[in-house]
Amino acid sequence: MGFDLFSFIFIIFSSASLLSMKAEAEAEAEAEGIKSARLLDLLIRDYTVKSLDRDLRTGIVHTVTLPANFSGIKVDTVRFRCGSLHRYGAQVKEFHLGSGVIVQPCAERVMVVRQNLGYNWSSIYYANYDLSGYQLVSPILGLLAYNADSDLSYGSPFELGILAREKPIKIDFSNITKASNKTGNWPLCASFEGNGKVTLKKQVSPNVCVATKHGHFGLVMESPPPSLPVRKKISRWKLVVGSSVGAALGAFLLGLLLVAMFVKVKKKARMEELVRRAYEEEALQVSMVGHVRARTTPTI
Repeated sequence: MGFDLFSFIFIIFSSASLLSMKAEAEAEAEAEGIKSARLLDLLIRDYTVKSLDRDLRTGIVHTVTLPANFSGIKVDTVRFRCGSLHRYGAQVKEFHLGSGVIVQPCAERVMVVRQNLGYNWSSIYYANYDLSGYQLVSPILGLLAYNADSDLSYGSPFELGILAREKPIKIDFSNITKASNKTGNWPLCASFEGNGKVTLKKQVSPNVCVATKHGHFGLVMESPPPSLPVRKKISRWKLVVGSSVGAALGAFLLGLLLVAMFVKVKKKARMEELVRRAYEEEALQVSMVGHVRARTTPTI
């Protein structure tokens, strides 16, 4: 009987270990296959729901634990009553929601999820949005809302809208950006819409952006132009010496060319003179021979 009980316990532990390994393998496959920003939001939502405690108090920020393959992503969530959120607003990490914020549709309880994708996972937005000419200087921050009325462990909550018509939502990037304002180049606020559109706006204050609804946000700066090769500055005395040497060498070569041309012309003239003299001497000899012949010829 004891052996049977030991075997039963061993089987239970083995099954639990296999289930854990299967869950880790599935999480790894999910992480490797994510190429869509929307898919990443849905997975974060599901892990957030699984991590929630039924007795989670309203208004208390809860840190969500993600699988190891999602390292670099930080997620926090907090529950609110819809009416209370509208009257008092809330502060969720970098996001400040002022009073008057509207949740549509207004469920009795709402679950607000804040995302910090880190620099590695933020690269997904380069593949899903046109950011040509710009580079991210902050991680992507996300602010989303879901209904939290029923028992979330038995189903996936649907997404709600957050609208800030009276007072815009403030997003403070001061503690997470790597941009330096000492150069005088201020980053721009990038808002990533669900339809693949990117909206760029100026900051309202250093490293602070505003938004009128939920979504994903980041700081971007124009990409620097490609660096050109730096030419070494030549000192003036080297330039003067080089110019003088070049001028002297040019004059020397020009002189050699003139001398060569002069010698060639002179040789040509000399050859013409020699040819002329040869013709004259030959003509003179013929004339003299003819003259002698004419004098010695006998008269009949």
